[in-house]
Amino acid sequence: MSDACCGPNENGPETKELAGQEQEPEKFWQVAEIRLALIAGVLLLAGWLADARGVQGWLPPLLEAAALLLAAWTFVPSTLRRLLKGKIGVGTLMTIAAIGALLLGQLAEAAALAFLYAIAEGLEEYSVARARRGLRALLALAPKEARVLRSGVEVTVAPADLVPGDLMVVRPGERIATDGTIRVGRTALDTSALTGESVPVEAEPGDDVFAGSINGSGPLEVLVTSTAENNSLARIVHIVEAEQSRKGTSQRLADRIAGKLVPGILIAAALIIVFGFMVGEPLLWFERALVVLVAASPCALAISVPVTVVASVGAASRIGVLIKGGAAVETLGKIRIIALDKTGTLTRNNPAVVEVTATTLGGEDHVLAVAAALEARSEHPLARAILAATGVPAEAADVVSVPGAGIRGTLNGLPVRLGRPDWIGPGVLHVAVERMQRAGATAVLIEEDGALIGAIAVRDELRPEARDVIDRLSTAGYDTVMLTGDNAITAHALAAEAGITTVHADLRPEDKAQSVRALQARRPVAMVGDGINDAPALATADIGIAMGAMGTDVAIETADIALMGEDLNHLPKVLSHARRTRRIMLQNVGMSLLLIVVLIPLALFGVLGLAAVVLIHELAEVLVIGNGLRAGRVTRTSPARTISPARDTAGLTA
Repeated sequence: MSDACCGPNENGPETKELAGQEQEPEKFWQVAEIRLALIAGVLLLAGWLADARGVQGWLPPLLEAAALLLAAWTFVPSTLRRLLKGKIGVGTLMTIAAIGALLLGQLAEAAALAFLYAIAEGLEEYSVARARRGLRALLALAPKEARVLRSGVEVTVAPADLVPGDLMVVRPGERIATDGTIRVGRTALDTSALTGESVPVEAEPGDDVFAGSINGSGPLEVLVTSTAENNSLARIVHIVEAEQSRKGTSQRLADRIAGKLVPGILIAAALIIVFGFMVGEPLLWFERALVVLVAASPCALAISVPVTVVASVGAASRIGVLIKGGAAVETLGKIRIIALDKTGTLTRNNPAVVEVTATTLGGEDHVLAVAAALEARSEHPLARAILAATGVPAEAADVVSVPGAGIRGTLNGLPVRLGRPDWIGPGVLHVAVERMQRAGATAVLIEEDGALIGAIAVRDELRPEARDVIDRLSTAGYDTVMLTGDNAITAHALAAEAGITTVHADLRPEDKAQSVRALQARRPVAMVGDGINDAPALATADIGIAMGAMGTDVAIETADIALMGEDLNHLPKVLSHARRTRRIMLQNVGMSLLLIVVLIPLALFGVLGLAAVVLIHELAEVLVIGNGLRAGRVTRTSPARTISPARDTAGLTA
């Protein structure tokens, strides 16, 4: 680890292979730096006791020298390797300080410096490893073995041996070994470890299931669709760990300060030594230069953010929220406006036909039949609702989709159209269409042979938690805005039901992106959508949040943050978590800078000696690490405490 805290290195947390290829220390004493430092500490204490008891001769210095060598082994070799590559860091400062102390005959002080620095480095290694283990624990959710049917015989295999096309047998109470699709059986799945949702999810033949889910009530036969190496669990861990190297503003600031501070400290120390020769006290000022060298060490500053980020991202993953690194979590902490898509975000994304009005003798059945024929091959949510309300649809010919308007084609030799009221005039149905829209339904009109034959009202109900979530966001000081492609009347009706007062309706995907840009002129904006249709707006916003992204590759890849489950309650929870994380980051950066500002003059004027500065500095580093690890505390079942921006005094206002 030694120089990792002042920039990436071969052994540091920035560039370590995070995919689990190396064994992480599970216990404090399993960290190599800690073991060597503890042995060095015992030797150093023995040397001090021998010296205090008046033991003369070679024993006290031998014990102190052994302590120095053991502790220095944790950082000097890597420091020298970095120096050969033209890189300097905190380990460089500590190595120079230890050598200087030896030149002054302060063997015990040099050993103490190396011992305390090794302890601090070991604590950093342990803290980052501990945070990473929290994330990798997701992989342990998959069972150690799985049962499959091969040639009609049930056999037990390792999950790594599963291949797409295998038929898994999953009994009640067992975890699902990898992703698949239910072929036989119905059950209630416990997906809380993946999505953070405590309510079991009903599943039946045709439904997708994910690795790590617990089968509740009934036996299942599941067709495997993914290998263990590429299932949803492994994909989440891989993406998060790969994205953890993305640095947020605070981390970039800490890196810039640390990177410039180290060479500046070396120059300042050299000038102090020159001053000592000028005033005729070279030994005195050489010693003070060494103390200043240690006092100005920016190790605590440089590790202040990475430890916090790793802890925060790992904690979020355990409640079903995928955060892509420090840049995302810190930006989320600055958000003040939440823009939400309607369909699939505020609503259940399960629309249903609630009313049909006909103007012809064919009646409602004929209206539905024409609509179903046009929608037969469409993937639009409205199409699913119309098809669910009819039998087997007829086959329309020459079907063409008109983006943002509707569909046209030919049925039984007659031209037919289905679309929005602003594309097909509502005519005599204008009162009925307006009534449908005011009830929060989407109205589509159907035309046959140039004549209006009817209207269909499709309504997608609000999520039951939507109103409460919006109220909590408003109470916390966020502005909420609905962005939707639906008509203004329907949009305002559903927005009023949800408690949202600002609505932008009749928007195409590019219009949503433009609306986000307009909102950004006021304050930082997060866009919450489905990760596919809302891709332009998600990309334009300061932070894109994909809703219900479990198993959706596009959503996970394109969004900065993905809410893996369908529960909208995760939104205020992750916002509060991000704000708390950012506050901890700023606290750590502030404490680290304050430490340097206070210690430098005390060291320069001889108020503090080398041993005192080393002790204070390394204790502060331990404090910074401990504070950063607080970002890893987040509850799974209860919403995190929301913090009003008006009461946030940690400099969070953008």
